[in-house]
Amino acid sequence: MALPETAPPTDVPLTEPAVHRSAVRLVLATPLYRGATIAMLLSGLGFSAAAPQIARFLVNDLGGSLTAAGLFYLTNLTAPVAGYLVGARSDRTGRRLGLFRVCAVAGFVSWAAIAYSTQLWMPFVLSAVIGGFGGAATSQLFAAIHDETKAHPNPNTDGVVSIVRMALTAGWVVGPAAGAFLAAHTSLRTMLLATAVATLTQIIPLGNLKTSPAAAPAVAASAPGPRLRAMLPLLAFTGLYVLVYAGESIKYAYLPIYMTDQLHYPAALSGAVIGIQPLVELILMPVAVLVARRIGMMRLMVIGAAFGVAANVCFATTGTAAGLFAGQVLMGGVWGIFAGLGIVVAQDLLPTAVATASAVFLSSTAVSSALGGAAGGIGAAIFGLPAVFLIPAVAALLAVTGLAVMARRRA
Repeated sequence: MALPETAPPTDVPLTEPAVHRSAVRLVLATPLYRGATIAMLLSGLGFSAAAPQIARFLVNDLGGSLTAAGLFYLTNLTAPVAGYLVGARSDRTGRRLGLFRVCAVAGFVSWAAIAYSTQLWMPFVLSAVIGGFGGAATSQLFAAIHDETKAHPNPNTDGVVSIVRMALTAGWVVGPAAGAFLAAHTSLRTMLLATAVATLTQIIPLGNLKTSPAAAPAVAASAPGPRLRAMLPLLAFTGLYVLVYAGESIKYAYLPIYMTDQLHYPAALSGAVIGIQPLVELILMPVAVLVARRIGMMRLMVIGAAFGVAANVCFATTGTAAGLFAGQVLMGGVWGIFAGLGIVVAQDLLPTAVATASAVFLSSTAVSSALGGAAGGIGAAIFGLPAVFLIPAVAALLAVTGLAVMARRRA
């Protein structure tokens, strides 16, 4: 895929002066960074609590079929459109935190209305029309962080982004168990209301904080958005990220079935295999920042995608608990790299419109989930288990090739 020569380099190793403030100290000392970290923890906690339970709600409370429950996830396909619209508006006005608050309120309205739904069609419409805008809150927060790092440069700002992203991942570690516990002891509707509250309370840690004038982009409100040619590197990188991420929906759909039905693992062992990945991801995020400073972020992305190839080969071929644990550890490496630094690369690929870049990159997971779900369903029917995991292995291999080309052009 051809990339314009005018795109800014993103593969230059990050330098470290002898004396500077650590990323942790920056987060603790800066109201925006500190508030964003807490906000992302709440966001991850709320959404991950609802994600595994929404299908049960559609089937048990609203009388939907399993097929209808599966189709609900296609409503996420509106997220890239909503994210782009919000991002373009943000880049024209510079009102990152104002739009973040609006999107958080939209997310609250969507989840609260879903909790009170009485007809099966209602959650579908609410999620597609309002929920997509609620999901754009995260991209606006990362755009605000980017503006702050440019206004007050520090060699450890990449570590700041990683810490904020780690908070989001930590929410995803705790959220599913918390959601299941709350649903079991109250009801699914109560759990969805709790998700709505968590989505709204993202606003609280940031208070009435505003982006400083020096950090706001100097773009006229009437200025056109970025041209397609300028966006090609971002779109190429995002497309390759989609190929890597597609394996997640396949893994979460079929790895538990494979372990239970074919390998006959007890629930404790299956849970341990699934649960090891986010823990490894959290541990490796700060390590990824240090490695990126040595070899460059884009080269590290190539390594991360290669981990994805190896992980899915483990799932498809080993048939042992050790092999599946190894695959999950490798997947933790994938997301320790992409989750912590992917947003930084995306913003660097479109520096004149960082909110648009953030929205395009972060909302691409919805497209990837839909793509992975479709590919996994067809692949499972044709190849069966565990051979279906070779599909994401091939997809990740394509991503390795594409990312290697991008890294070489930016060397």
